[in-house]
Amino acid sequence: MELMAAFSDASFWLALGSIIVANILLSGDNAVVIALASRNLQPTQQKTAIFWGSAAAIILRVVLTITAVQLLGLPYLKMIGAVLLLYIGVQLLADSDEDPEMKGEANIWGAIRTILIADLVMSLDNVIAVAAAAQKGPEETRLLLLIIGLGLSIPLIIFGSTMLLKVMERFPVVITLGAGLLGLLAGGMFVEDPAIKDTIQVAMEDAHTTFEMIGVVFVVLLGTWLKRKNRRKKAHKK
Repeated sequence: MELMAAFSDASFWLALGSIIVANILLSGDNAVVIALASRNLQPTQQKTAIFWGSAAAIILRVVLTITAVQLLGLPYLKMIGAVLLLYIGVQLLADSDEDPEMKGEANIWGAIRTILIADLVMSLDNVIAVAAAAQKGPEETRLLLLIIGLGLSIPLIIFGSTMLLKVMERFPVVITLGAGLLGLLAGGMFVEDPAIKDTIQVAMEDAHTTFEMIGVVFVVLLGTWLKRKNRRKKAHKK
């Protein structure tokens, strides 16, 4: 009965709206990863990878949000996440010349796996805003608010990813920009880790921006080099 009464509480709907808005605003980078990870699949497989990758990522984000405050306080977690993001960014750029006909089934699960890992890493900061929005609602509805609010965001993330795929097909440079974005996020995440944050920000005046730029350069240069190396291998095989 208490739960039903909560639905008539204005704070419930205010919190739900806040969660949806926060998730939309914070999911732009996730849409980039989803589009990048699924761009080499067949059109029908792209839709499947985007849907299941987005849905699984949202469920994962609900679970992560519940323990967000504790997780973000752990030292070295953000540093590990930053390294994972760098790896994903480099791989996505290095594989941007892959033949879309190859390994259909393996590719679709590989795409979903990449989406999940990247969303987990990038959601470490995002979930704080969503968790804070849920606190506006009645206490007994907060978990329900998270599930409904994030669930309603799935179609919006899917739409954003689908649009990005079309843009990538027309303008391949967007793939490089997307990979660079992951490098930027990784650099910012690394320097925000509680284990080194205070020390490094005292030592460097503009540490956050510096590490973001290092992340971009690292991903773009290494990813481009690996892509060219892959091209040469394919040329020799022919």
